[in-house]
Amino acid sequence: MSPDRAASIRAAILDWYRANARELPWRGTRDPYAVWISEVMCQQTRVDTVLPYYARFMARWPTVEALAAADDDDVRAAWSGLGYYRRAQLMLKAAREVVSQHQGRFPDDADGLLALPGFGRYTAGAVAAFAFDRPRAAVDGNVTRLVARLEALEGDVMQGSGAQAVWRAAEALAPGASPGDVAQGLIEVGALVCTARNPRCGACPVAEACKARAQGAVERIPAPRKRATKKAVALTAVLWLDGGRVLLSRQPEAGLFASLWCPIFLEGHLEPDGAADEALRAHRLDPGPLTSTGQVRHVLTHRTLEIHVLRASNKAPRRLPEGMAWAPLDALTEWAIPSVTARCLDAALDRAERAKIRLTRRETRRTPAAQGSLPGLE
Repeated sequence: MSPDRAASIRAAILDWYRANARELPWRGTRDPYAVWISEVMCQQTRVDTVLPYYARFMARWPTVEALAAADDDDVRAAWSGLGYYRRAQLMLKAAREVVSQHQGRFPDDADGLLALPGFGRYTAGAVAAFAFDRPRAAVDGNVTRLVARLEALEGDVMQGSGAQAVWRAAEALAPGASPGDVAQGLIEVGALVCTARNPRCGACPVAEACKARAQGAVERIPAPRKRATKKAVALTAVLWLDGGRVLLSRQPEAGLFASLWCPIFLEGHLEPDGAADEALRAHRLDPGPLTSTGQVRHVLTHRTLEIHVLRASNKAPRRLPEGMAWAPLDALTEWAIPSVTARCLDAALDRAERAKIRLTRRETRRTPAAQGSLPGLE
């Protein structure tokens, strides 16, 4: 991209952004902590979904020092429902490293930020640009689409030489006045105007500079990626309910739903009066007669969980195996649970039990954190 072309595009983006940018709680601040939290939350998550989570999170942990001192389970609980839970784990590690190794001050350049846990090329560039006004590119999916059309880049622009071409073009747009606003402007135009479907070329501030538009190729650039076939995983979820509480199992630190509280998951679709009983006894649990209460299909990024839900009917065990605990049904938002836990629980409860939980939620007035179909966890 020539210097003159880059300057023209940058000026148009900057003017448009200052006139049309959405009012978001993390904009207008140079606090790298606030900027960073918003960027971590917005990765692969819609802004509308993030907004209430961000407000609650910042109210509870307003500084990097506060987050570094937070209890891991409290942070996981606050994250419940946002998905991609590894983000929260890496976020905690990074906060503690900023406090322990950088005296609570974030490095003010992308190279220094890249050394922190969870900081990739995009996040480092975004924090450097938005918080410190450094001339660094921040290339997310929106910027990739916008730049691919501006430069009429054919082929796969998400990896390999295509991705490198996008980054080179974005980096050419970074130097100049107000690099932070320009970087945010590129993201905003990509999100609101240069959309994947039905782009609003008539409202685009850089339409005259768009090579794909000149070629009549906006609809086919960038080239659609072939979606990988999602692996189907069969599981059996056992819900053990007793006196207004449910037995949950903490998942291992690595793997699916790492460190979160879930139903007792067994591999495969197991029958109530056979393999499921045997598998539970291997955990030193005697569930008594098991009742099949429904099916849950839970779609993740790379796999689809097909879950057969069973409900145990025996009395509560006196001693629980390590890694299991009773969670009160009226306080589940205080537990670090993924939305799949709420969905499985919803499948196990009858109408009267759901109504009781709904009443309890209204009385306590807790702010819902997890997402699912269970009343009060939506």
